[in-house]
Amino acid sequence: MLKQFVRAVVAGCLAAVPVFAQPASGDDDARMEWWREARFGMFIHWGLYAVPAGEWEGQTRHAEWIRTTAEIPIDTYDGFRGEFNPVEFDAEAWAEMAADAGMRYIVITTKHHDGFALFDSAVSEFDIMSTPFERDIMAELSEATRAQGLKMCWYHSIMDWHHPDYLPRRGWEEAGRPAGDADMDRYVAYLFNQVTELLTKYGDIGVMWFDGEWEATWNHTYGEALYKLCRGLQPGVIVNNRVDKGRGGMGGMSDEGYFGDFGTPEQTIPATGLPGVDWETCMTMNDNWGYNSHDTQWKSTEDLVRKLCDIASKGGNFLLNVGPKADGSFPEEAIDRLREIGDWMDINGESIHGTSASPFGQLPWGRCTMNYHGEEHRAVTSLYFHVFDWPSSGVLRVEGLGSEAIGASLLADAGREVGVVQKDGVTYLQVGTANPGEYATVVKLDVKGMPIVYQAPTIEAAAGILVGPMEVSLVSASPEVMVRYTLDGTEPTTASPAAEGPVTISDSCTLSARSFHEGRAVSTTTRRSFRLVEPRPGRMSGGGESGLLCEVYAGDWETMPDLGAMTPAESRTVASVGLPEKYARERVAHRYTGLLRVPADGVYRFALTSDDGSRLLLGGEVVVDNDGLHSAETRVGVAALAAGWHPVTVEWFNKTGGADLSLKMGLVGGEMGVVGAEALSH
Repeated sequence: MLKQFVRAVVAGCLAAVPVFAQPASGDDDARMEWWREARFGMFIHWGLYAVPAGEWEGQTRHAEWIRTTAEIPIDTYDGFRGEFNPVEFDAEAWAEMAADAGMRYIVITTKHHDGFALFDSAVSEFDIMSTPFERDIMAELSEATRAQGLKMCWYHSIMDWHHPDYLPRRGWEEAGRPAGDADMDRYVAYLFNQVTELLTKYGDIGVMWFDGEWEATWNHTYGEALYKLCRGLQPGVIVNNRVDKGRGGMGGMSDEGYFGDFGTPEQTIPATGLPGVDWETCMTMNDNWGYNSHDTQWKSTEDLVRKLCDIASKGGNFLLNVGPKADGSFPEEAIDRLREIGDWMDINGESIHGTSASPFGQLPWGRCTMNYHGEEHRAVTSLYFHVFDWPSSGVLRVEGLGSEAIGASLLADAGREVGVVQKDGVTYLQVGTANPGEYATVVKLDVKGMPIVYQAPTIEAAAGILVGPMEVSLVSASPEVMVRYTLDGTEPTTASPAAEGPVTISDSCTLSARSFHEGRAVSTTTRRSFRLVEPRPGRMSGGGESGLLCEVYAGDWETMPDLGAMTPAESRTVASVGLPEKYARERVAHRYTGLLRVPADGVYRFALTSDDGSRLLLGGEVVVDNDGLHSAETRVGVAALAAGWHPVTVEWFNKTGGADLSLKMGLVGGEMGVVGAEALSH
């Protein structure tokens, strides 16, 4: 009966609202508007793990993962409830610090992986009401947050190390806490009930920020249902991409076809912008998310401000973490940084809030954001230049701006005159030798209309090899700028063909592209070589059985061992590359071997996701190398293959903690899909 109930709940959620896959567009833009305008938010990781403050049995490296990193038995960990009495907790002070820092929303851990809820949950006794504190922290914080004009948002872990029905168990606790009759469907019903509480008891919620989706027990069907449950309960709520299975490791971005409104890079900032995609970098102030009294590796205020500028310049949001102490107070180092960031934002906030990504590529002295405003025929773009390296000459040089300047000013010194001189695509801003700002001084330049940018075009192609005609995109920095190209490596001129759409190449060539405006070249030339190759021939027939041979090895590694030279502990036939749903083994390696069916000649992309390391080999040659110790991470490689069956090997190892493995493939330029049993034999 329970399984039927869960299936009915999931089915109801799937029918509740239409599909919204990242990125949002159309009518969905209204739902994302406040979040895109905000650009800056506070993350709070808080729970029972603050009690040991990162230390256990003489080791001081722990934090919010302490229950599993220190291998603490569940009964011992439950005892922290009696010590969790945050008498210094002041919701109004927390919300005020976030607002004063220029943040526009707060995301707090309603439940982290340890399963403890910071709210009064009707479906669990493992919550804040079972502690001496006995106050609903989420109720108090949501009220205080809204009083400051901020959006209240929830983090909620999908993974749960405490609930008796969550699977898989940690490898180290199998003996003391066996899975027994644990039922993942029963856990999903519990999860959905807690999410329902969070979206019905506390008013309007800005974001549901999920995490812990990487284990094999969570699947796309659950993710879709959870997304639609949230949207059904609060149609305006924004849901991150960790609700589903599409996140490609710490890089945080999802493939098409998965649910989630924005990507979630963790502790990293994308090297370049991600046009048309919503994303948010979450990052710690020091090394840990939860409170660790021994963690003194605090980032400087200058570093944090410059990270904020960098993220905003690429069109992203910055979610900056605080790990409160067990008594409910913020660490003094965090308070100091929030105050200093706030002082900077008081002066320069307009260069962050409501801005969009820079129209320029890399700037040698800093970053840029922009804000387009005004009526159509009198429209103005404010360009905000965040100067990290102040020019000793007193003149800031901005190359590649083709728009007419209106005027410039310094946000930190509005009374200082900033002269503007434009000549041959270079704008000279006379800012003076004295730097009036701190951390990142902002120079505001207003130009007519949308900015026209002169920079070398981008050549976009999924591979540098081809076996037949392939489309390549040549992308200009501005619509007003034309791209002209050649296919023989020569310099493009005004007589060269214009790229009015994708360029089709059919043979080996060197593609050269250059930007032109009003009949003259305005950029350097971008070049990329392409090579026509013969696809690797395949076999006419597959093996005798479907699926792959999986050999299992025991050992403790930090990089991929030479499995071919080792004797497996066991072997079996499996349908495809992947792990069983309840897989939780540690210090283990797998080697999958057999044949892969390729349906047609072409250049194929392969995406290999693993936690920890993995490799994909075709015909004995490495196509994807995803080696090393890491959480779930995706790497991509390409190969030119003829129709038929090809020898395939996938190697994978897991040291400790979470485990993940999957393989996708697809023609270059097309969609990728999971490699299923129908395409494998041995």
